[in-house]
Amino acid sequence: MRVQQVSIFLENKKGRLANVTEVLGRNDINIRALSIADTTDFGILRLIVNKPELAYQVLKAEGFTVSSTDVIAVEVTDQPGGLSQTLRLLEKAEINIEYLYAFVTQSSSAALIVFRVEQVDEAINVLKENGVNVVPGEKVYQI
Repeated sequence: MRVQQVSIFLENKKGRLANVTEVLGRNDINIRALSIADTTDFGILRLIVNKPELAYQVLKAEGFTVSSTDVIAVEVTDQPGGLSQTLRLLEKAEINIEYLYAFVTQSSSAALIVFRVEQVDEAINVLKENGVNVVPGEKVYQI
């Protein structure tokens, strides 16, 4: 039920993001979701891709500072309050969310939310026990 996220440390310079996407494209790696957190000097690009292990390897080989992190992907109804219900479940279980990002697919009435938490297995159990659809990595990579 875990999803592998690839994170890349990028200097805040022209062309760095283009370089990452070029490397991925050359290696037939498709970006499914992304998030960028930045400061004036650097950024952290977080990616969900269709081939996370290969992405890690080729980016590392190209000299990028890269890491791999387990995250959780869940579906929430794409309507007002849909996310709130899921967040309350994690709050009640005293599970802190470090960060999240989301996207909506055209073929679904649900939004896909990607969470980073310290207690991944505990969060997965809480969510599943409460009827939340936790999406396995293999399915996320193919969206």
